[in-house]
Amino acid sequence: MSDAPSLDDRFAAAMGQCLGPDFPSEIGLAVSGGGDSMSMLALAHNWTKRWGVRLRVVTVDHGLRPGSADEARLVAEECRVLGWPHDTLNWQGWDGQGNLQDAARRARLSLIDGWRQGMRDVLFAHTADDQAETVLMRLRRGSGVEGLAGMAQIREAGAMRVIRPLLGERRDALRFYLRVMRIPFAEDPSNADEGFERVRMRKLLGALEEAGLGVDALTGTAQRMARAAEALKARAADIAARLTRLDWGQIVIDRDGFAETERDTQMRLLAASLRFVAGGTYRPRADALEALLDGALSGRGGTLGGAALHVEGGEMRIVRELNAVEETATEAGTGRLWDGRWRIEGPEINGLTVRALGTRGWSQVTPKPQLGPRFRQALSLPAVFRGETLVACAALGFGPAHTCRFEGPAPSLARFVLSH
Repeated sequence: MSDAPSLDDRFAAAMGQCLGPDFPSEIGLAVSGGGDSMSMLALAHNWTKRWGVRLRVVTVDHGLRPGSADEARLVAEECRVLGWPHDTLNWQGWDGQGNLQDAARRARLSLIDGWRQGMRDVLFAHTADDQAETVLMRLRRGSGVEGLAGMAQIREAGAMRVIRPLLGERRDALRFYLRVMRIPFAEDPSNADEGFERVRMRKLLGALEEAGLGVDALTGTAQRMARAAEALKARAADIAARLTRLDWGQIVIDRDGFAETERDTQMRLLAASLRFVAGGTYRPRADALEALLDGALSGRGGTLGGAALHVEGGEMRIVRELNAVEETATEAGTGRLWDGRWRIEGPEINGLTVRALGTRGWSQVTPKPQLGPRFRQALSLPAVFRGETLVACAALGFGPAHTCRFEGPAPSLARFVLSH
């Protein structure tokens, strides 16, 4: 008789590692109706009997296949039987352009983030097979350490935490569990569509397994790469603390110190600066980042991911790209953030329009500032207008005193590097 832990025991251990020892009172589950997510629903249901945590279940119906609504109803019925609340969210945002699977994934995260209503943790049913496929896809694209680290078991997605308790489990083991427990599930026909890159990688894995380069080898590599990524992240955070400062939501980098830093850390600092300033969810593509870095080291600027890089004197400055915010406007004093990160209010400006300073606003600033952001660096800063007349720009010391607070993703670039 085998002494190996059961799937339920392994799931409980993974949940303890991800969420313990003080479990939240409520967690969410993203359940599509496929085999992996229906296994997760059953395992989580059994796990709650011991820990008393409440479950809330959500299904995102992307509306891309005729049977997707039936799959959502299958999940709803299983949740009714188990006694857990279930919601179906419908996505109607596909315009036929770009990468369908990537667009669907982004939409799924966004919809679930809006659904969770303050609940922090949401379980996703990614498996070891999914991890191996991800590593293969990223290897094909020439990814570095972070890419080859694959998916993290715990990922911060804004205020939501994505938890993957099945990341160490094989898909076959989950299917066996479903059959033994007689749990219903749906087969997604798109899993056989070789028009999708992930499906092609899935089929390739079968051949690679025979050569010893299967799921276990690839997931083992991902784990080692994840450890290396943590060490490299710590190095980048240390350099960021020494070489960078935050100035009105812009990142200023000491140019000489940056030039003396090893290239991998340069790439990390530049990528983190772009994301910090522009609010990007993902790191820029390696080739585009390399090109921007080469330009910066030779004294040229450039734009990438909604941010712009300026090289002047002994500094490199990462600012918000004007084109990305030129049409963005909000009303001062309403509590709404301009560009998702600036809180602007004050008795003499409330009710007026907040938008980027731009060239027209800059032309009205008198006298021009001697310190801080210069002309090109200042154009995307928040300013307050009455019609076309500039009333205030706190960053340039212009106009009546008011609150202009940057509520960015972290108090410093070093903290941002460590947390993303």
